[in-house]
Amino acid sequence: MDSAKTATAAGLMDRTRDGALLYGLTPPRQTTTPDQADAVAAAALTRLRSVQVDGLILYDVDAEADRTEAPRPFPFMPMMDPAHFLDDHLADWAGPVIVYRAVGKYTGDQLDNWWSKADRDRVLTVLVGAASRHQVVRTSLSEAYRRHAGLSLPPRMGGVVIAERHATSGTEHARMLRKQDSGCEFFVSQVCYDLDQTRNLLSDYTHGCRDRGLDPKPVVLTLAPCGSVKTLEFMAWLGIDVPRWLRAEITHGDPLTASYEQCLLNARALIAYCRRLGLPFGINVESLTNRKLEIDASIDLAREIRDLLG
Repeated sequence: MDSAKTATAAGLMDRTRDGALLYGLTPPRQTTTPDQADAVAAAALTRLRSVQVDGLILYDVDAEADRTEAPRPFPFMPMMDPAHFLDDHLADWAGPVIVYRAVGKYTGDQLDNWWSKADRDRVLTVLVGAASRHQVVRTSLSEAYRRHAGLSLPPRMGGVVIAERHATSGTEHARMLRKQDSGCEFFVSQVCYDLDQTRNLLSDYTHGCRDRGLDPKPVVLTLAPCGSVKTLEFMAWLGIDVPRWLRAEITHGDPLTASYEQCLLNARALIAYCRRLGLPFGINVESLTNRKLEIDASIDLAREIRDLLG
């Protein structure tokens, strides 16, 4: 693959016609020193060098205390602003980057200021709304969409898509279409473990677009290995549905082997299904924790998916 072809935001979107590969990173803790943050960035890029990803995703971590009444399996730690992590510590990465913005954390002026300064040729953004309607926010998702639309040349904007919501309500594809009407040019999913839920959503969205005479936007599907029962509990807290049989294998067997093999099977199935639908797509790989075991597994998974994509 010629990396020069995907070194821009436009190149990354073009790559989704055949299937793009991305890797998701969570910035280091807010208390991390600049030298430590440089080291974190350098280590991540060293691990990714052999994988040849088409782009990075930088997450914006929020406490999401209103998500559920269940206690958070891992304590919340405020993380560095992903935009600052990119600008100040990822200078050695020249490719495209999707920067998440949990819009409730920011004032409208703060969002406008970052959008106006971001390198539109290389930086894209995903806007994330509140975890629940009870969450107190500084900017709502609808207000963030309105502000983004009012700027002359903001970075390309994407939205979050969650197959579990579709399994419950059957309306996530309609939500995607509304986000598309609001300016979303692509979507990134929550971690996918339930294949049928994911394929149902992709089918309903693709055919819903074509029924309206629209071209479906690229959908980036996220995969992440699970290396422990604690990580499985965290996934449940995040709202990720893991089929009961797989939960049993993770709980009673070798968690990493069981989840890794399923992630690879899911990747094969989703790549084939998106190509059959004619849906532009990407696969995003991440580690849900900072455990070396899971990070190493995520890199191995990304490398195998690179081969599957060609």
